[in-house]
Order: sequence, then structure tokens, then C-alpha cells
Amino acid sequence: MKTAISIPDDLFADAEELARRLKKSRSRLYGDAVREYVARHSAESVTEALDRICDEVEGRSDFAAVAARRTLERSDW
Repeated sequence: MKTAISIPDDLFADAEELARRLKKSRSRLYGDAVREYVARHSAESVTEALDRICDEVEGRSDFAAVAARRTLERSDW
């Protein structure tokens, strides 16, 4: 799919340099960047990342569990 976008000159220059350094075409660089951005902002990806963090922290410390519970209780949901 071809598309046209407008970006600031400084960002374009940085992207050009990065593409050269990585030995990628400009199209490949922009495609990879958009793919990564979409993945990072996907609701499922965010939830999965938070779940992994919670799994790592869970059970390590009663202090952490108590602090997390207090924080959630004070938060407006």
C-alpha cells in the first residue's frame, strides 16, 4: 500500500540516517516503525505486558501487595 505522510524535517532527517545505518529502505523503516507502534498501543499488548509484570512481582513481597491494594482502593475507577 502506498501512502503519503507529512513529518517535520528534523524527524525525516533522523529517519533517513537511521535507515542508512540499519541498511533498510525508507519504506521498510517506516513500515517497521508503524508496526511496532501499533503493537505497543494495542489494548491486548498493554494488558499482556501488565500481566507479565504482575506475575513477576506477585508473591515477592507482602509490602508490595499491601501497597498496591491501598493504591487501587484510593483510585477512582
